[in-house]
Amino acid sequence: MAHVSRSADPFHQFIAILVIAAGASGSAAVAAEPFYLGQWKIASAVAAPWADPYREDTEEMKSLVGKTIVVKPKEIVGPRALACKGPIYRVKNYPADFLFQGAFGEMHLRDNSADPSKIAAKLGFHGSSWKTLITGCANEMEYHFVDPTTAEFGLNNYVYILKKQ
Repeated sequence: MAHVSRSADPFHQFIAILVIAAGASGSAAVAAEPFYLGQWKIASAVAAPWADPYREDTEEMKSLVGKTIVVKPKEIVGPRALACKGPIYRVKNYPADFLFQGAFGEMHLRDNSADPSKIAAKLGFHGSSWKTLITGCANEMEYHFVDPTTAEFGLNNYVYILKKQ
């Protein structure tokens, strides 16, 4: 009768260890959640730079500040003006003249002295481009990220500042 060794040779032991290690790390490796998902509080609002200062209607603004929106993979939950079922998210990097659906660029076209970068800086945008979440929703909402925990959106002549919770 032939003798069968129960101990594996070093090569096969090494392969077994690699397979076990790969399986353990593979089960722990979960795709990172997109940075924009989560709960966001509308912390404040300011009159938009493009707004007519004589037509300030504060009712909607006051009703939104303090409210929370939740950006989920398949919906945005929050006040009616911001809610959305079935968003189709896209993230783009926008320069200053593209922020707020091109409002700063339009301001510059009307008045050469209106510098989109300086206007953006007054709203907290420093640098040359920023991540923008395009939701693909019927409300055409876009969220511009000042940093990973601060986003801004424009609605009816106000810029709203969101803070990640």
